[in-house]
Amino acid sequence: MKLKNNALNQAIKFALATTTAGLFFSGSAIAADEQQQTKVNKNVEKIAVVGTRSAPRSIGDSPVPIDIIGGEELERSGNTDMLELLKGAVPSFNVHQNPISDAASLVRPANLRGLPSDSTLVLLNGKRRHRASVIAFLGGGINDGAQGADISVIPSIAIKQVEVLRDGAAAQYGSDAIAGVMNFQLKDASEGGKLEIRHGQFYEGDGDTTQVSGNVGLPFTDNGFANLSFQYKTADATSRSVQRADAAALSAAGVPDVSSLAQVWGAPEVDDDITIFGNVGLELTNDSEFYMFGNYSERDVRGGFYYRNPQTRSGVYSNDGGETLLVADLTPDMSANCPTIAITDGNVLDDPAYINGVANNPDCFAFNESLPGGFTPNFGGNITDTSLTIGTKGRFTDGFLKDTYYDLSGTVGLNESRYFIYDTVNASLGADTPRDFSPGKYEQLEKNFNFDLSKGVDFGLAYDVNIAGGFEWHEETFTIISGDEESYTAGPLTEQGFGIGSNGFPGFKPSQAGEFSRRNYAAYVDVEAPFTEDFLMGVALRFEDYDSFGTTTNYKVMAQYHLTEDLNIRGSVSSGFRAPTVGQANVSNVQTSLDSGVLQDSALLPPTNPIAVQLGGTELEPEESQSYTLGAVYTIGELFLTLDYYNIQVDDRISQSDKINLSQADKDTLAAAGVPNVQGLAQVSFFTNDFDTTTQGIDLVANYTAELMGGSSTFSLAYNWNDTEVTQFSEITGAFKVKRLEEDLPNHRATFTLSQQWESVSAFARANYYGEYQGVHVDYDATAKTADAAVTIDAEVTYFLNESVSFSVGAQNIFDQDAEKLDFADRIDTPNNNWGGQFYETSPFGINGGFYYAKATYTF
Repeated sequence: MKLKNNALNQAIKFALATTTAGLFFSGSAIAADEQQQTKVNKNVEKIAVVGTRSAPRSIGDSPVPIDIIGGEELERSGNTDMLELLKGAVPSFNVHQNPISDAASLVRPANLRGLPSDSTLVLLNGKRRHRASVIAFLGGGINDGAQGADISVIPSIAIKQVEVLRDGAAAQYGSDAIAGVMNFQLKDASEGGKLEIRHGQFYEGDGDTTQVSGNVGLPFTDNGFANLSFQYKTADATSRSVQRADAAALSAAGVPDVSSLAQVWGAPEVDDDITIFGNVGLELTNDSEFYMFGNYSERDVRGGFYYRNPQTRSGVYSNDGGETLLVADLTPDMSANCPTIAITDGNVLDDPAYINGVANNPDCFAFNESLPGGFTPNFGGNITDTSLTIGTKGRFTDGFLKDTYYDLSGTVGLNESRYFIYDTVNASLGADTPRDFSPGKYEQLEKNFNFDLSKGVDFGLAYDVNIAGGFEWHEETFTIISGDEESYTAGPLTEQGFGIGSNGFPGFKPSQAGEFSRRNYAAYVDVEAPFTEDFLMGVALRFEDYDSFGTTTNYKVMAQYHLTEDLNIRGSVSSGFRAPTVGQANVSNVQTSLDSGVLQDSALLPPTNPIAVQLGGTELEPEESQSYTLGAVYTIGELFLTLDYYNIQVDDRISQSDKINLSQADKDTLAAAGVPNVQGLAQVSFFTNDFDTTTQGIDLVANYTAELMGGSSTFSLAYNWNDTEVTQFSEITGAFKVKRLEEDLPNHRATFTLSQQWESVSAFARANYYGEYQGVHVDYDATAKTADAAVTIDAEVTYFLNESVSFSVGAQNIFDQDAEKLDFADRIDTPNNNWGGQFYETSPFGINGGFYYAKATYTF
């Protein structure tokens, strides 16, 4: 379906017209009945909203495992990216840096419990967060084709706490909650605030990062608050590269203008990264309140891409692998008789045939004239993210619904990604080509409307039984906007074999552009029954109806039992689903990637495209899951310990297929369908429901507090064992991708943290353990190896000058632990290291090494 009006204007009108709010957060959380108050262990003061529609409860009394990370803990780190902050705090949360990974470098996908980023539902103040417009076409196997929310836009200074529900929760929250739920709670103070400035760089002397952030709480009349936060950040690019072997050989042969680092592996440059969050609440009466929150965020990102060799790059310099030079006849009737120039050594520019037939012949042209040393495109984008939630919640005081809590809300979220590719060419335009292009834009627009009810009913049990029910309406629209005409046009040299469109990322043609929408509604019921003071049981049932693929019904049963005052056991059984995104069902794209170490152009097609259907594609269906957890919570003195086992079976998982080689007949069909630059394409892929997995693991969390060393000490240990097995797949998925799904992430992850507080000084140190993982470079199976386990250490010391001013210094990876180094350059079965890297890009702690920083904070 197509929206008839501008998407953003419609979204804002929808949000402003919706005078209510409250997705997935029961009204019973406003003021719990005294009989429903949960027992809170004196040593456990962390209270969670997520995971229940009854009163908020301590994480020790939750029937499902929940991690809570406080805002101060998030801010006490040298990192400025929310993804990295969470990786240090939640061992089952993994994120890669993804150098040279197209859009995945702009919005990095993350993994909770070994599942892709779009298997974790993200909430803000309990409301569903919209997903990013970026689809991770090069997602490192695990995230190939994933389209999750952009967590990186959320600044730590705006956060009161983060709640991570490590349990399948689709029956409670709907699609995407297979791995779990992450709920970001915004600060809600009506006074005070903080201003913070930090600066740091990597030990290598690059990646300079400066961040200015602030938070202020203001009264909103006498009965409300307005809490505002901002963050502004810039980060320079990093490089952990060596010169490519082919580029070094060209320089040695005398080829001019070859960059000293022809291909850069590292973090991209981030410029003008600004984000603003607001959170407003107002008490309307003693039994009702209004709330509103949202954000505006924008950043520019630019990173490296693959080097174009001036003697081998197809569609630009040669179409036969470097045997002969690609030469254009510029005469209207192609009468110049341009010579065939064999490439016989490392410098074709010295060949007399080239000098006489091309360089000194105005009727013949080769890109070696204007770009003799080849070129390296840079890939980048402008990412904009906005959201707004407005609503009301409270308690009915009379009538049939007396003492029933309600929450009524409207939410709108929009994420836009406009792509840019720099320092490249549209070869079909010849010498007239621009060097910089905007290939187009993706937009992801989501609207939600929710109405929730919750009431405690006395059935003569230990406490009231909480009965909740609700309704949700959701609309999702994915928009493709065409790029600059020069980024997709077929220029005059097309028929002579020169590539069409901006090399590396051809622009979206007007025929590819369009708006694709889907609507769904859901109804749910949720019951939590405290049969005794020691035994709690909950049941959830959710029905959803999608206008694309039909209906789905999911359930969840959870329970907790106190064996003793100090020990309780808990568990859950649930079914779940993840609906394919509208983007996954409709997007098409041409990308440049490596296949078996060779640079190839491949096309991603919608799964219903005739070529995709011919190769095994079908219309996407929802993923379906079955999961269960079993765990225990133990407290003794100042020690708090949880241990949980989980098992998640996912059928018909959605991912990008393996890249499939094209026949000439396939290319002819694609050309007739309007796919650009078909003759330059070697492969195609598409999204497919093509494999099943079983993921199991153990989470161990322990906390201990004591008075030591003349101050207050806190010890925290968190450990995760995670194992994924692909239980069914076809050749469309590919054996190497299966291996990546099973082995790229470490099976073992742990963190041990010591926090110490004295009167005027505080400090913390964290040891991060990463078990063995599969080292992979350039998505090439011949590079794969089992990489060694490693430990990194983070530390920070803060001095409080007075009650308002403090200064901090610290470092991440303080001992500069290197990632696993590449060791395949001299293998007989692989070409020389022609990609310029030093480290395996799948390193779970990145490839950039140690980072140190200083920070000044003013609190008021």
